[in-house]
Parts: sequence; structure tokens; C-alpha cells
Amino acid sequence: MEPIGISVAVATLLAGVAIVVVGLSRLQEPALDAEGYLRGLDDDDRPTSEFERRLQEPFVLRALHPLAKSLSSLTRLTPRNYLDKVHKKLLLAGLSGTIRAEEFVVAHGAAVGLLSVSSVAYVIFGNPSPGFGILVLIFGPLVGVLAPSAWLARKVEERQQAILKDLPDTLDLLAISVEAGMGFEGALDVVCQHFQSPLAEEFKRTLKEMELGLPRRDAFHNLKRRTDVPELSNFILALMQSDALGIPIGRVLKTQSTEMRNKRRQWAREKAAKLPVKMLFPLMLFIFPSIMIVILGPAGSNIVTALR
Repeated sequence: MEPIGISVAVATLLAGVAIVVVGLSRLQEPALDAEGYLRGLDDDDRPTSEFERRLQEPFVLRALHPLAKSLSSLTRLTPRNYLDKVHKKLLLAGLSGTIRAEEFVVAHGAAVGLLSVSSVAYVIFGNPSPGFGILVLIFGPLVGVLAPSAWLARKVEERQQAILKDLPDTLDLLAISVEAGMGFEGALDVVCQHFQSPLAEEFKRTLKEMELGLPRRDAFHNLKRRTDVPELSNFILALMQSDALGIPIGRVLKTQSTEMRNKRRQWAREKAAKLPVKMLFPLMLFIFPSIMIVILGPAGSNIVTALR
């Protein structure tokens, strides 16, 4: 029974990890809600029916969504503040139209439970050494607790870095379009047509909100809330102040683009200045020991021979 038990435990553990990792990494298709509707208004290739749209989703996503919805009632015991924090992170990661906070909490709990059961099954049927069994019992549930949160935090950071990287070029194109005689909404449309990035997607959504009747101030406030990038928030604040005081938008856009380019140059220099410190640890761990072995190896052998 021991080989069978080990095989069952290992298969259960691998299946749990695969479901969690694949399910989280392939959350790309937006759900049918207001956000997905706004993003798909200009999409000529969107499915013509709900059935075709569902067929375009990955199989793992089609299988996990009904399960998460059926278990979403369990999140009534979850504190509302925690759900709000999860929803905020999903919004910053651009996944709020793909998965709800309740579904993410259910998936998180399922990952913890599955890895915990797999760890206990491995210890019972696998008969490992006591020390290794304790490590499995500790690190199995710990991976289930930390992995989904770490994945979501990494998605938020990657999206914010992509927005910050594209901001100077986007502001340049906005300034050029406005100086050429276009209106601000037309300049935003030009940016959305020439860029394929998270920032362009957010500008497209902001433009759709303004076309649907939302005031410009409220639309840009929503943009600031969805991104939480300090540089973009400063640009929105300057834009709102210029709109209130009657300052020409072209001048503001040109000034902001120049400032953003300077900040990006400073950021690149800061990254370059940190490289020698980061390279020190690999040098000490991998290169210096090899050099010492090559240099002191012959001398060490001679010293051992002389001492004999």
C-alpha cells in the first residue's frame, strides 16, 4: 500500500498546484459586466452570442468559474474590509472584469485546503522521515496561503511598472495631437489607436466613460483609482487644475511629458546605480570561491604533501 499511497499523495499535490497555477495564470478573458462591455464597444471581432464567448474562454476558467460561484456564499464569513482590499488589488491588476473578489477568496481557500490535505496525505501514506514530514506539514499550507497573494501582488506591480514606462511616450503623443489642433478627446482616441498597453486600455475606458456622459473630472478620478500610479495621479491633478483655471491643455501636456521623461531618465540611472550592489552577491557566492579554488588549489595540495 505504501507505493500506492505515495502515488496518490503526489498526484493530489501536483493536481492541486496545477489547478491553482493554471487557473490564476490564464485569467485573461473578461466577464460579462459593465467593464467588459465598455472594453468591447469598439471590438468588431467580439463573439455574437454568449455561447461563443464562453467557448473562447480557457477550459480551466470555464471549469473554475461555476465552482467559485457556487461556493461564493461561503465568503459571508469573510470580513468586508478584506474583500475590499482584494477587490482593490484585482482592480489595480486589471483583473476586476475577469474574477470577482469573492471568487478569488474562494480559490485562495481552496488552494490552502487542497495543499493541506495533500501534505497530510503524503505524511500518512508516504511515511517520510519525521523532520521532512514536519517540513511538508508546515510548508504545504504555507505555500497555499502565500502563493495566490504573491501572484496578485506581482500582477499589480507589473501593470503599474508598464503604465509608468509608457506614460512619457503617451504624453508626448497627446501633446503633439493637441498642438496639431485636435481636441483632448480626439487626442486620447489617437493614443488608444497607436498604443497597445495597459495605459492605453485605461485611456480607452476613460474615453468610453466620457462618451457615455460621465464628466471628465469623474472619469479621470476613476482612472486614478484604477491605476494608483503616483506619476499618473500627478498628471491627472495638473490636468484638472488646468481645466478649472483655463490654462491651455497643450502647454500642460508638454510640460508634463518633459517632466515624465526626466523622471524616467532618473529612474533608469537609479536602476543602473543599484546594479553593482546586486552583482556583488552572485560574485561572492559563485565566482570568488571558484577563483580561490583555482588559485589556492595547487598551493593547498603542496602544503598537504609537505605536512605529511
